[in-house]
Amino acid sequence: MKKKFALLSACVLAMAVTTSCGKNQDEATTTTVAVADATTVAEDTTVAEDTTVAEDTTVAEDTTAAEDTTVAEVTTAAEDTTVAEDTTATTAEAAAVMSYADYVAADVDTAVTVETYVQATQSWWDNTITAYTQDADGAYFIYGMACSEEDAAKLVPGTKIKVSGYKSIWSGEVEIVDATFEFVEGADSYIAPATDVTAFLGTDDIENYMNQFVSFKGLTVEAASEDGAAFLYKYDGSGADGDDLYFNVSDANGNKYSFTVESYLCDNTTDVYSAVKNLTVGQKVDLEGFLYWYEGVNPHITAVTVVE
Repeated sequence: MKKKFALLSACVLAMAVTTSCGKNQDEATTTTVAVADATTVAEDTTVAEDTTVAEDTTVAEDTTAAEDTTVAEVTTAAEDTTVAEDTTATTAEAAAVMSYADYVAADVDTAVTVETYVQATQSWWDNTITAYTQDADGAYFIYGMACSEEDAAKLVPGTKIKVSGYKSIWSGEVEIVDATFEFVEGADSYIAPATDVTAFLGTDDIENYMNQFVSFKGLTVEAASEDGAAFLYKYDGSGADGDDLYFNVSDANGNKYSFTVESYLCDNTTDVYSAVKNLTVGQKVDLEGFLYWYEGVNPHITAVTVVE
């Protein structure tokens, strides 16, 4: 713009001095127009270059954004795939049916899945049920398994179920907790015979029969309290009819054990509940029940026979 102003000023001054300035004016005008055109071209070129740079920058930014988006999408897809694979692996691991030996070897608090047969259940309550189960190899105590009232009625002895939960230990008792189950359709039935474990009382070997249906032969009823009572309502005598029954027995070596009639398993209307209430100290008895554990042997007794 500065160049155009100088040329115009020179042309006006020349016209004031001589009339021959007409030609010079034309030349000056031509020069001025040329300069103006050149300036315009330069400015246009600058604008074009600026526009090109802007467009290049925009393209670069768009390309970068596209690449970032692609990377983000790929990363997200990879993470989603990893999560999916981890979930699938966890589900597959939990769903794999274990043998009894695998179950015994499993760490505490790990997911376990077993197929087993119902032998007895405690009372259904609040959409949960506790089950005593067993197969030919060993037994599983399933505590507080999720169960509808309708399904609870179907859990009759001999029914095969598939159970998934977590292995746990409470006061020495190995059990499955937080469990769900499904019926194994078309499966056979199994009722475990009572295994006589009398000879294992007082030894470490008896732990190998934990939760199994077992029998004891020729045990002697001992006093359950200082006043000579043969049984107690609750472990400390603070209960009443309908509560758990606790009674003591001894083996041939004089070792004493605390046995229980679990009222949620065998309530006060059952034969075994009445039989224990009628025991007297010194009687010899044969017993059957499930080898529950509470800081040692604490069987849940289901049958009592006085032998002498």
